[in-house]
Amino acid sequence: MLTTILSKIGLPILIEFVARALGRINHPVAKSASAALEEVEGALAGGLISSDQMMEANRHAEEMARINMQEYETNLSEINQSLRAEIISQDLYVRRMRPTFGYIMAFTWAAQMSAVAFIVVFDTEKVADVLAGMASLSTIWAVGLSVLGVYVYKRSEDKKLLK
Repeated sequence: MLTTILSKIGLPILIEFVARALGRINHPVAKSASAALEEVEGALAGGLISSDQMMEANRHAEEMARINMQEYETNLSEINQSLRAEIISQDLYVRRMRPTFGYIMAFTWAAQMSAVAFIVVFDTEKVADVLAGMASLSTIWAVGLSVLGVYVYKRSEDKKLLK
């Protein structure tokens, strides 16, 4: 994302904005980063960094943005290719994987929420520990629910195509 911003607005403008923003943060690291960026800004204004060097930096940022976009497109292409293969598969397990995963997610979510509700109502001394444990599970739930969301979205697209 940073490389895309750099390729659109250029390094000097970005340096100025970031230096000002970091200067407003009351933290020593942010202040020193702001001061360093202001030095770079001064070197740019004073001609210590040539326009050729800046053009090369901007060209590099544009190339980085292009490479990142290619990588993103390749990833999406691979995902779409695997989903298409799943759709046309005659193997019942492959075709039923999405609903099975959805049911498993729904069952485990319900079981976890039921257990938490039970603890909240009947064993209130342990609520803080249970909620802390649930917070530890937030990443794994985010991944699982994200996968399920993609499955549901793609299945909705499949149904629209069949109409």
